[in-house]
Amino acid sequence: MTIFTQYQYPMKNKIPPFFIGLSLLLSGACTSVATMEVDKQLDYCEAQASRTLRVVPVSDSIPNYIDKDDASWHFTTPGSWTSGFWPGILWYMYEYTRDESWMEAARQATATLIPMTSQPAHSHDSGFITMCSLGNGYRLTGAPEYKDALLNAANHLAELYNPTVGTILSWPGMVARENWPHNTIIDNMMNLELLLWAAKNGGEKRLYDIAVKHAETTMEHGFRPDGSTYHVAVYDTITGNFIKGVTHQGLSDESLWARGQTWAIYGYTMMYRETGDIKFLDFARKVADVYLSRLPEDLVPYWDFKALELGSNEPRDASAAAIAASGLLELSTYISDASQAAVYRNKAEQMLQVLSSEKYQSRNHNTAFLLHSVGHMPRRKEVDASIIYADYYYMEALIRLKRLQ
Repeated sequence: MTIFTQYQYPMKNKIPPFFIGLSLLLSGACTSVATMEVDKQLDYCEAQASRTLRVVPVSDSIPNYIDKDDASWHFTTPGSWTSGFWPGILWYMYEYTRDESWMEAARQATATLIPMTSQPAHSHDSGFITMCSLGNGYRLTGAPEYKDALLNAANHLAELYNPTVGTILSWPGMVARENWPHNTIIDNMMNLELLLWAAKNGGEKRLYDIAVKHAETTMEHGFRPDGSTYHVAVYDTITGNFIKGVTHQGLSDESLWARGQTWAIYGYTMMYRETGDIKFLDFARKVADVYLSRLPEDLVPYWDFKALELGSNEPRDASAAAIAASGLLELSTYISDASQAAVYRNKAEQMLQVLSSEKYQSRNHNTAFLLHSVGHMPRRKEVDASIIYADYYYMEALIRLKRLQ
């Protein structure tokens, strides 16, 4: 959900030999891939988004997902965790086309989110909601009302920080429901960008410090020794001690939920971009290598990496592939060794080629960009569906690749 500050790159650093060797193994050496026809795919996205825009009833009805074998969007409302992705897509459409009609559509959709930035944060999702929408809007227009709203949202998000634990509380509602005194999900790595942005744009330095401490604590306790992530890390609020790692959307506590690992790739890459701290870059590479080493042949993961234990018909998660592609493209730009940078860029391009195929693009099925994503498998919600955040990160990845090309 970056607002593309990645073109102010920190100084590139050498990578430890362990990661280099593992990445070469994963890449099958750095074989280049055919150049993606990025504009062709972005034109496809524009056509699909134009069709969606025509069926949005009012500006505060926000496209959310389309069920399998259906053609109609289910809508959400401002403040839901996915409510920033559609405005973000509209801003990317304006950035790609420079068509003022896309700017106007983006402004209208983004305006519906400004009121929620003045309210206390009800969960960790403020970054998802605001950086995709207001963040991209501010980057492209410099509108002062967007900056003010982002600063408000960051201050409210910081209220969920527990200094004893060293992380932001993710789901306040889960404290009593699941007996998770202080829970921090891997998704929360994506929301730290809001704090880091705010600290660099008029907010207090403590926002930066909170983001860094959260990332460090999650790095210590939110992962298994092999670099695979837990979905949820549970902590004691009195001692701050790590209690256990569990899942909420994965197959089991000890399995690897695919989208969770991509949040980690993207999140720690972003942390390096914003801090320049090499430990975050090293860790981004570690979690990326874990993800790449477990992918099926077509590079689109099953919803959980242990899902095949349930049978070969388990659904894939295109949203995870889109997030990974976007994160890996950025990661590739921070590596000084060209052959090693090519490992991640080539994998990302291969993922985008697969996602741009007839199997994964929505095309004549519905007005979304992609098919075959999974929202919440344990609840059987949004299974094998088209989901708005899959579309957002797919388009973001295409725009990143266009810039790199």
